[in-house]
Amino acid sequence: MYFDVIFKLMIYCEKILYLKDNYINRHNKMAILMLFSSLSYIFSPPIQKFRHQPVKLMERHSDYVGVVEPTSNPSSRVSPCFPGRYQTSVESILVQGGSLRTWTYRSPKVEQVQVVLSSEGRPLDADIELWHGPDNTPCKMRVYVENGRTRPFSAVIETPRGPNTVAVRNIGQIEFPIAANVVADVVDMPSIDCVQSSTTIQGGALRTYPFDPRVESVQVLLKTDGRPLNARVELLQGPNNNKQVIELYTEDGCDRPFFCVLETPGSGNVVRVVNTAPVEFPMSASVVPGAINNDLRTGPIMGGDVIIGGDVGW
Repeated sequence: MYFDVIFKLMIYCEKILYLKDNYINRHNKMAILMLFSSLSYIFSPPIQKFRHQPVKLMERHSDYVGVVEPTSNPSSRVSPCFPGRYQTSVESILVQGGSLRTWTYRSPKVEQVQVVLSSEGRPLDADIELWHGPDNTPCKMRVYVENGRTRPFSAVIETPRGPNTVAVRNIGQIEFPIAANVVADVVDMPSIDCVQSSTTIQGGALRTYPFDPRVESVQVLLKTDGRPLNARVELLQGPNNNKQVIELYTEDGCDRPFFCVLETPGSGNVVRVVNTAPVEFPMSASVVPGAINNDLRTGPIMGGDVIIGGDVGW
């Protein structure tokens, strides 16, 4: 209200000063204008000053991209697809048929990750790749499992010199989803017997390893002297009955060796390792028992399941 009145007075006085220019000099005119400007500033309403609130940046919860955050009680969370042996702190992620999921590890401190794939009892068919930089795939795997619940796939991938990305692609049909779990905090390590008992397999050759029914799991360790590694690992139970097949490629078998654990329930399990590389690329293979159930009796029970025929006293 005061501002409008003073503004009108200023306009009226300016007109008077313009008409009375002969009677008032220029200095007096400027003094009157400054007086009315001061009055307008004094009687004008106060201007509210707005203060900008500081914007909080989002805290990064993890150095891993694509990894599911641990739950409130990680030790008690087990994926329903896992048979219970692989209890990890990260809940598994469901990968539908034809889809792709990635896990990125930015920290160079992560030198190993464990990949566990399973299903609800249906076949499992997936591609696993390790990405290190643009257009660089130092490790590739093709995995097939007949029953993802009885024989889940579990392998350790070397990830030196991060950042590294693990990609899991379900190449099966949409009716065959898989549960994928990639962890870096706790990974399986080969036993002393597995590290020491290695044999050389020349390029194009194969080795077979039969196991007793008491053996519940088998450790497989493949490596080279620094050359590329091309191999195929098969788990057979009976003639021409592949329960699990792994086709592997590694650009450096010394820097990135391959280690996996194969579940071998039942009897008649045989692990076959084939060096698919040329003869110039030999590799070292170590296949030893992992878990052994000594309570299982494998021999015949006399008087039990043995039936003796014929007449008595004949």
